[in-house]
Amino acid sequence: MFTTPRLRLRAVAREDLPAFVRWFNDPEVTQYLAGVWPLSMDDEEEWYRQVRQRPRWERPLSIETRERKGWILIGNTTFHRIDWVNRSAELGIVIGEKAYWNRGLGTEATQAMVAIAFTILNLNRVELEVHDFNLRGQRTYEKAGFRLEGRRRQARYLGDRYHDSLIMAVLREEWEPPEWWRPVPARF
Repeated sequence: MFTTPRLRLRAVAREDLPAFVRWFNDPEVTQYLAGVWPLSMDDEEEWYRQVRQRPRWERPLSIETRERKGWILIGNTTFHRIDWVNRSAELGIVIGEKAYWNRGLGTEATQAMVAIAFTILNLNRVELEVHDFNLRGQRTYEKAGFRLEGRRRQARYLGDRYHDSLIMAVLREEWEPPEWWRPVPARF
């Protein structure tokens, strides 16, 4: 488990799946993601079985924040396409609980994942794609050190029009850890 001042990132549990299905069937959430096809609980159960076969560092993490009632599941995050030879990976993140949007929690989770990439997984580069209309996401990634590298023109069709996808990345040499980051030894 990894912690930040307001979050904890922990292993995905079977109990998280109903929330994931709800989020990934919500058009307000999925407009910012790559997948837009409806998702069933059976689909998510199959995904979970497949994920459990991956090495631990390639499994998604659930994002929780602390409330008076205890820890509340608000999103998930993972590294896709980890390339151990070139020391790079693609970051994916979603804050699915809309009540927690615009609170800086996505930024904090992104900063934590970049810190994990560079200080625990020994990666050199983390990249991601964000749609041109996702201004909140772009600001989040910039705050975590990502820089715009390129544009995939008209790569996403949504709302009766095409949108560009922006390629952003952060390199270890240009990254500055958040003041709260305290690396912990990895136990794989």
